[in-house]
Amino acid sequence: MTAVMYLAKAPQWSTLTFTSTLYLQPVLDTLLAHVPEAYREEVRLGLQEALVNAAKHGNELNPQKVVLVRYSIIDEQIHWVITDQGAGFDPPSAYPILIEDLLPAETSEGGRGLFILYEIFDEVYWNAQGTELSLSKDCHHCLSTLNS
Repeated sequence: MTAVMYLAKAPQWSTLTFTSTLYLQPVLDTLLAHVPEAYREEVRLGLQEALVNAAKHGNELNPQKVVLVRYSIIDEQIHWVITDQGAGFDPPSAYPILIEDLLPAETSEGGRGLFILYEIFDEVYWNAQGTELSLSKDCHHCLSTLNS
């Protein structure tokens, strides 16, 4: 009997770093390059919200601070890990029971970010310090477009 060993391919992560800015077009274009067309616009909105939050709220638009984004395709999911150099915040401890609970008050000019992230991405997690956000989007039924 011959033993056959299968080696799992380690995921390949790419990294993108940019100074704290709200000019995100080139960053988004790079991060969306492997997102299937059917998901591109909604993922653009979600990533833009996450990146703005990291640069504006995390790094306070300090040009001396950077936002680091790692991204990869693993097991038919696209993953992004966004890290800022800010003081952090108290992130939500778990997925909300009702997504509507994340909507800001009608009189609020901000606060829609959490709602957008939970609506667009399949997984949304922060580290305990609130300085690193992990997002993923399940694209198992359309990844054939990525491999062509």
